[in-house]
Amino acid sequence: MVPEAVLQGSRPLVLRGLVAHWPAVAAARESPEAAIAYLRGCERADAPPAVATVGPPDIEGRFFYDEDLAGFNFRREEVPLGVVLATLRKYLAHERPPAIYVASTTLDTWLPRFRAANDLALPGAEPLASIWIGNRSRIAAHQDLPENIACVVAGRRRVTLFPPQQLRNLYVGPLEFTPAGQPVSLVDPAAPDLQRFPRFAEALRHAMSADLGPGDAVFIPSMWWHHMEGLEGFNVLVNYWWRRAPAWMDNPVDALMLAIASLRGLPPEQRALWRDAFEHYVFGYDEGQVAGHLPPAARGVLGPLDEARARRIRAKLVQRLQQRGT
Repeated sequence: MVPEAVLQGSRPLVLRGLVAHWPAVAAARESPEAAIAYLRGCERADAPPAVATVGPPDIEGRFFYDEDLAGFNFRREEVPLGVVLATLRKYLAHERPPAIYVASTTLDTWLPRFRAANDLALPGAEPLASIWIGNRSRIAAHQDLPENIACVVAGRRRVTLFPPQQLRNLYVGPLEFTPAGQPVSLVDPAAPDLQRFPRFAEALRHAMSADLGPGDAVFIPSMWWHHMEGLEGFNVLVNYWWRRAPAWMDNPVDALMLAIASLRGLPPEQRALWRDAFEHYVFGYDEGQVAGHLPPAARGVLGPLDEARARRIRAKLVQRLQQRGT
């Protein structure tokens, strides 16, 4: 069991040997072939195809954009998970195999027997458990909204973390056109081009890096940037995602996109006024200061946020957006 104090932390933490007792880890320590056989034994016979991300050998495992950021250097294929595992096994001895990566695949859907024998107790959390399987890979630095504990099952992983405050120094790519759903840093930490990305040198001053082996884990708090590398010919990672916020709360990214559409084009003096408004109503919210002069029944959206109030806000927003048209 992970101590609750760890789960409530705001800084990353390496947890050596956290899942060393897992049978899957024992199989991986025996050999990659044994790890693959273990996973094959956990497959759900009627599982849907998995999504495999595949790139040519010359991308060297870096799943990324193409040169002009108009597309990507990989393709996605829907194939049975067993076919992916057999293909990875076939390429174990190859010096330059194609890059193969099955990302964020829900354990309960594809490998329910795996989770029954290899699981992690997280007090107070109801996490989504996912598995990541592939050969050598480099996943660009990105943020996730949920809290995250990532557990290495097979192979070795190198994780490089940047504090959320390093956003401006990470040279983030497009927000709405991304390799895997989250905006990513355009800088390759393995070979940073500091002429093109000079502020990345400052990000490196704040970076933390750790190499993780089978059985090790890392806690990644919400919104910490993380660059993940699979260092061997066969790598497996299981991660647990959960939010400290209630499930009915909306994704803040939606608010960010709407703010870009409605605020960024205003004159600077008007943007400054709205910055103050957001500080008053959102970031520095204090009910007494904001709405203490109103009777509780009249406070509306200025009162404490709950599921019913959030639903009313969402409905009103949808109505306004529909009136504006697309």
